[in-house]
Amino acid sequence: MKNSLARILAVVAAAALVSAAPRGFAAELGSWSYAGATGPAKWAALSKDFKSCKAGEESKQSPIDIPDAKARKGDLPGLLFNYKTVPLKVVDNGHTVEVVYPPGSFVSIDGKHYELQQFHFHKPAEEKIDGKGHDMDAHLVHKGPDGKLMVIAVLLDAGKENKLIKAVWDNLPKEKGKEVSVDAVKISALDLLPNDKGYYTYAGSLTTPPCSEQVTWYVLKLPVQISADEIAHFGRLYPMNARPIQPFNDRDIMGTR
Repeated sequence: MKNSLARILAVVAAAALVSAAPRGFAAELGSWSYAGATGPAKWAALSKDFKSCKAGEESKQSPIDIPDAKARKGDLPGLLFNYKTVPLKVVDNGHTVEVVYPPGSFVSIDGKHYELQQFHFHKPAEEKIDGKGHDMDAHLVHKGPDGKLMVIAVLLDAGKENKLIKAVWDNLPKEKGKEVSVDAVKISALDLLPNDKGYYTYAGSLTTPPCSEQVTWYVLKLPVQISADEIAHFGRLYPMNARPIQPFNDRDIMGTR
């Protein structure tokens, strides 16, 4: 009797958790992962919506190992950042920690504005440059005037404490899938950026299912420091949440001088 009652209570609790989660969260949480039967090698087989995750000879999937020697160097337009200081809004979505940004912050390049939607983290860094990896990275996801996505990748290495990371880690949600607003804590995504905004740019994809292509990537060359404790803190939540390097295939890559 006690065992039966315990099972009933467990089912009720699970149902309540799913009903309280944002729409699509339960499916997203359970449908793919970074290892095993639902890991990256299996993503394309998990859903017809994930078919782009199967890299072919014509695919332009991300992340890649950027070969500096193949990058066409030139006087490329600079990235002009207009990120506002905003109240912290954060969610642990079951795959990473994501900071949600309200409208009004954007980056401009060559006269086009790209609105910052959110940024999130991977451990280790998904991108490599000439085979060199990094401890973590942050992906700042933007939407352009045509509705297409542009992602700026910031490489993160162990060093001194980063105040933005500390503010986020200090206010992590207790529950996965539950977005938390902390109005008293103000953050600016500018605090994630290096002083030198030199970059590589290439055509790629989302690095998570559905792996949609036609995403423009800007990988900043200069890493940013965060503390070893901050890296370890994230690692307790997500010891590894990085997609493996994808085939370079036939694509152009450009870089600032």
